Amino acid sequence: MTEHAVVGEGSGDTGAGHLVRQARTAAGISLRELARSIGVSAGTLSAIENGKTPLTVGRLDRIAAELGVATVDILAPRLPSAADATDTSPARSTGAGQRWRTFEPLNLDPALGAAIAAFMQTGYHGATMRSIAANAGMSVAGIYHYYPSKQDLLVAIFDLGMAELHWRIPAARDDGDTVVERFANMVEALALFHTHRSDLAFIGASEMRSFDEPSRSRIAALRSDIQRMIDDQVASGIRAGEFTTRHPREAARAVATMCTSLPQWFRPGGPVSQQQIAVEYAQFAVDIMRGQTRIEPTWPRLPRRERRDTGRS
Repeated sequence: MTEHAVVGEGSGDTGAGHLVRQARTAAGISLRELARSIGVSAGTLSAIENGKTPLTVGRLDRIAAELGVATVDILAPRLPSAADATDTSPARSTGAGQRWRTFEPLNLDPALGAAIAAFMQTGYHGATMRSIAANAGMSVAGIYHYYPSKQDLLVAIFDLGMAELHWRIPAARDDGDTVVERFANMVEALALFHTHRSDLAFIGASEMRSFDEPSRSRIAALRSDIQRMIDDQVASGIRAGEFTTRHPREAARAVATMCTSLPQWFRPGGPVSQQQIAVEYAQFAVDIMRGQTRIEPTWPRLPRRERRDTGRS
């Protein structure tokens, strides 16, 4: 991810800076010691932790390295422990594990925000560094100072979306008590991302072909990781006897595709909210896995190999 991309911020009590403070405290490292290790002043780190200074991806990666944890482990919310089960305080009732359902506005640097707008308007190949600079109110040289190429901007956009999905999906899964709840939560999180972060998701779906190597292979692997999480949960549901689909791999991909298509038609402010459509999609997905939406084809059924050869599914 590009150094100057900014991690989404919330308030001082809920944003990424708050999660950094939690991780630092858990590691037993003082604010001054961590600040010195990552090359910033104690005042700057304090401002980051209190949500007063944006947390760039580069700084987040350096903080994670100094704390000896993965970046996604800092961003993933703390899940309730067994000791929390009887806690009925307001803080407990909101549920730390529920943060995967909350989408704060992205705090993007001007260049990245302008690139997203340009790619949405004209596509990656139709946008130029000059048009992006104009949208950002910056000089072309100013854009190049932070992003050496248009390709770097595209990589930063994809990494921003992938980083978010890689903490939201596992957090949603771990927030469920049963195999069905875990699967439904994962689908809900995927649908929520594709409605709340529709620009990132749309670019992610349409511009994969625009990557150069090695970025193409790396990001393809990250996308495959998300699908693998869903596949694994479907397999768990089948082992538990909760899911009965005869084609789990194909069904899991159909569910993922159902969610990734949302940016093509869903518009906020319509008759259905992001949360409503996400819950509905989660139920659709569970029904698919339980074989409750099976429709018998009207054409003569062919052996699987012959169906592939004729292009009929």
